[in-house]
Amino acid sequence: MAIYVYNTLTRRKEEFKPREPGKVSIYVCGVTPYNFCHVGNARPYLVWDVIRRYFAYKGYSVRYIQNFTDVDDKIINKAKEEGVSALAVADRYIKEYFADMDALGIQRADVYPRVTDHIPDIIRVVEALVKSGHAYVLGGDVYYSVESFPEYGKLSGRSLDELKAGARIEVNEEKRHPMDFALWKAAKEGEPAWDSPWGPGRPGWHIECSVMALKYLGEGFDFHGGGSDLIFPHHENEIAQSEAYAGTAFARYWVHNGFVNMGGEKMAKSVGNVVRVRDILAEFPGAALRYYMLSTHYRSPIDFRLEDMPAAQRGWERLKLLEENLARALDGREAAAPAESSEAQAFLARLEGFKNSFEAAMDDDFNTAQALAVLFELARELNAYLAQGGINGERAYVLSQGRDLFLKLGGVLGLTGIKEGGRENAELIDGLLDLVVELRQEARKRKDFAAADRVRDRLAELGVILEDTPQGTRWRFAPRG
Repeated sequence: MAIYVYNTLTRRKEEFKPREPGKVSIYVCGVTPYNFCHVGNARPYLVWDVIRRYFAYKGYSVRYIQNFTDVDDKIINKAKEEGVSALAVADRYIKEYFADMDALGIQRADVYPRVTDHIPDIIRVVEALVKSGHAYVLGGDVYYSVESFPEYGKLSGRSLDELKAGARIEVNEEKRHPMDFALWKAAKEGEPAWDSPWGPGRPGWHIECSVMALKYLGEGFDFHGGGSDLIFPHHENEIAQSEAYAGTAFARYWVHNGFVNMGGEKMAKSVGNVVRVRDILAEFPGAALRYYMLSTHYRSPIDFRLEDMPAAQRGWERLKLLEENLARALDGREAAAPAESSEAQAFLARLEGFKNSFEAAMDDDFNTAQALAVLFELARELNAYLAQGGINGERAYVLSQGRDLFLKLGGVLGLTGIKEGGRENAELIDGLLDLVVELRQEARKRKDFAAADRVRDRLAELGVILEDTPQGTRWRFAPRG
């Protein structure tokens, strides 16, 4: 059965047809690491975790990219407040991000590109846009000319005049058009800067995602995602600069999740109505927050209420209890096959019906709320079967088929097969790696470079890359695939 996806670009559901048969390419805008993640920040990554899992369940090979905006005004301001480098701030909160997402059971992306690692790539693209007339230089700044792209506004569905009326416009009276946006910003005193053809500076916000998406996924990749607050200006600007640069379609399907609201307003640090993920995790399992969020279709807003979390936990615990009861009931049981009795055949047919209903829900624009309802219907059927007892022979085989389906469908939602201690394990790994880096630094100070190199090489074999920078050594996980 085909998968249908609501495409923000066309404002309708469309049948998904991959760029390459059997493969799915995804780029999702990541966080600006200057503070702890709140529940609203986490929603897009949870949404895409499930979408990614579902494509894998359907047999696709998925390549998933998620960036970190590790140079930004917010990071710079935080660094000045604390008297540390911007790199130190970004590194710290990237680690905190991973700790939170690991605890929510969100699988790691294949690559987490960082802006500061891609400055030469960004400069090359900006140079090309200047050369083609889509961008122009003002002093040490470079601006994209929105009037050079006739389709500007096609994602948000509004004209240039409409967008201008409702936008926060960058202040520069010399710009050709008030909506023109910065591709490159001239350096200010005390800020991180890189050399460029226009003088020292740093990238504008929008250009980074275009460059990294094209680098890791190529032109016309399948999905670009993020929160609905990114439709304009961020994603609108990405389309304009990317398609002007490449001369072809940028992303084919644009998928945006709804806001998480609290107290009648969008959850945001600027508003002050945030609930941090780690504060939820101090009281509830990560799976309970997953359950809560997946109970609403991804495009709909969520009115987050902390008092609803206990009910979400109880819902997930019912699934967990069934998983445990199935494991006990089938432990050491001989499962005869095939199941030939009419009773067994009828039960297996009902299992197939649950599978089809689950897939129908997910094929209809990833309707996790409906899929979760199907999972509970399956759970009720399995609980009733367990209550009859006599789990041997043919009945053991039938129940094992039900267990396998329950775990498989629950795994798509990330609600079964959960290992305990996600956050604690992530923090332990981070702490151990920090300790290894510290010991390696001590070896280098002693001029024991052989030992230092051995540590670096061994970590690389384990999938951890060390990067020695002027600000110190940092570590990151190597990309998969």
